[in-house]
Amino acid sequence: MHHTVAPVGIVRSCFKEKFAIPRQPQLAPAARGVLELLPPFDQGDAVAGLEQVSHVWLLFLFHQALEDKPRLKVRPPRLGGNKSMGVFATRATHRPNGIGQSVVRLEGVEPGRLFLSGIDLLDGTPVLDIKPYVPYADSVVGASNLMASEAPVAIAVGWSANALPQAQAHGLRLGEPLVALIEQCLAQDPRPAYQVPPAERVYGVKLWDVQVRWHYPQPGHIQVLEVVRED
Repeated sequence: MHHTVAPVGIVRSCFKEKFAIPRQPQLAPAARGVLELLPPFDQGDAVAGLEQVSHVWLLFLFHQALEDKPRLKVRPPRLGGNKSMGVFATRATHRPNGIGQSVVRLEGVEPGRLFLSGIDLLDGTPVLDIKPYVPYADSVVGASNLMASEAPVAIAVGWSANALPQAQAHGLRLGEPLVALIEQCLAQDPRPAYQVPPAERVYGVKLWDVQVRWHYPQPGHIQVLEVVRED
């Protein structure tokens, strides 16, 4: 049996590439975006009452990780990328139908647009459905997950002399908490867990319209080297 689904909206996100996106929502509260609703859901009737809700569930497509052949086992980043687990025991992006879900903060509601924070969605992500978060039902007392019982330990993020004022200036230009976004994303250590990079290796990622570059001057520590606008 096959079913056809169509997106109700598209996310315009601070994350312009997959690298450095937090592996779960809410780990970077400064990560913001706008969900632009598509017809016929771009009318005020579709979001009437949603202003009473603080958080929403988004069901979406991992549109850059869709695969023709389903995987029975995957290697989740939480386990270092070296240990295989059943696909249904993980939240890895390689899903049988490419469907993901995230609970995100709803910052504002307008006809045709939802303003979001704490997101972990790539720019251009198609959203299939939106559901209000219901605290008494969605927060389960006593729930457990022995593989991921606690949030990952954040690592230290420092700044070079030039990088911090660069980030502050671009944050003011964008009207976004760019410094906090960079620190919150990099503190999750986006590099693959099996990599032990030398200090001279430089990593980079695009957030909004700026390129952020950093390195690992010593184990367990990141230093942001520069934050420059991309043309």
